[in-house]
Amino acid sequence: MTIKTTLSFTDRHHRFLKEKVGEGVYASASAAVAAAVERMIEDEQAREIALNAMAEEIRLRAATPRADFVDHDDVFAPALRRLDQSG
Repeated sequence: MTIKTTLSFTDRHHRFLKEKVGEGVYASASAAVAAAVERMIEDEQAREIALNAMAEEIRLRAATPRADFVDHDDVFAPALRRLDQSG
């Protein structure tokens, strides 16, 4: 379903839209705006997925027993030794 609406643009935005339509990138200004809105929707969905994944990782790490923690000195020791040897 298509809904007709009225939008207002700055001169800069209007010039850009006309340019892209003139170049054949979009069939019309409406198509360009629809593509931009679609991109915003996709960005919002991707952001939501990333935030949910981070929240889940934080929950998992918060539930990690202290006995399973890794000592940072043990983890970084090999890299620090290599840096010392190369310097």
